Amino acid sequence: MSATLAFATPENGLVEITVTRAVVAGWTARDRAAVDHHIAELAEIGVPPPSTAPLYYRVAAALLTQEEAIEVVGEATSGEVEPVVIADAEGRPWLTVGSDHTDRALEATSVALSKQVCAKPIGRTAWPLDAVADRLDGLTLTSFVQEGDGRDWTPYQAGSLAAIRPLAELIAGCPLAENGRLPPGTAMLCGTLPVLSGGVRPAHAMRLEIADGERRLTHGYATRALPVVA
Repeated sequence: MSATLAFATPENGLVEITVTRAVVAGWTARDRAAVDHHIAELAEIGVPPPSTAPLYYRVAAALLTQEEAIEVVGEATSGEVEPVVIADAEGRPWLTVGSDHTDRALEATSVALSKQVCAKPIGRTAWPLDAVADRLDGLTLTSFVQEGDGRDWTPYQAGSLAAIRPLAELIAGCPLAENGRLPPGTAMLCGTLPVLSGGVRPAHAMRLEIADGERRLTHGYATRALPVVA
């Protein structure tokens, strides 16, 4: 199974990439204290600690989507802003923004399964990774959520890629990597930042952004909760 994604790019027009393998890198904070903070943050909602950090979770490539809404089972799911690296058919890496949307109730039982049961929203614009490789730490990550019945956007996450392990290091550590690069048709979500306040929680809509000065990679999506039937 696969997902075919189309990206607007700064110099190459529309680039279409068929993704055949997808990986979610977890527990990727550069600072060990930040990893421990995230472990404690998720422990509050019953998630067991990882066996090691970082960890690489395989998920179905078909879960990647550029739609503006996803369907989930129940109300206990949430997303998080992440840099996403995708290798095209020639192996050239592209950077976009995405969300590792996760079933938080299932996460308390199995982190791997909790990631597999939710779609992974991906942006529609991408930059060549090589074009920003020399300043990745200066790129900023931001997310906003809409909660309850309100229409206001609440800041949910904010920081820079300097808080995440270097992307080249994460890519090289991926079990699928070949000579330190992702193979053609491989996508990897590269980790996230702590929540600003209020803890990890569901929201009915989310907005994602990676900024490089005045340039932006953005995406937004809503969630539609399906009933839980026993």
